[in-house]
Amino acid sequence: MIWMYTLGGLVVGVIIGVVATKLSSPDHKKQKATYKELETAKFALEQQRQELVDHFAQAAEMLDVLGKDYSKLYQHMAKTSAELLPNLPAQDNPFDKKLAKADNRDDENAVSEPPKDYANGATGLFSMQQAIPVSSPDTQTVRESA
Repeated sequence: MIWMYTLGGLVVGVIIGVVATKLSSPDHKKQKATYKELETAKFALEQQRQELVDHFAQAAEMLDVLGKDYSKLYQHMAKTSAELLPNLPAQDNPFDKKLAKADNRDDENAVSEPPKDYANGATGLFSMQQAIPVSSPDTQTVRESA
């Protein structure tokens, strides 16, 4: 029975010794320090990403404002050129030409119907219908020559 107590004490002592050695070893401290540096680097990276997102959002907003201001300026210049120079021929007024071009582009971009190659519904692999074989004189000659 005394052997059992001795063996149990020895096992408990070995376990405590291993745990104490692991916690007090320089490798464990180095590992903790490295992990702390990793967490700090992750936090810094996330902050930098957020700053970058904020920067691009602000730049997009500023560009939007700039575009609106430019269009206001252009409209003002076109209006004042028409008011100040009413007898100026249309070919000599640079603002009339550009406004006419912008109107033409808007008309070209407005499409009332889909393109001719547009398919309604599922086609190809996703359709539930069986494929209908096409028979034409060209396909017949290809089959016969093969």
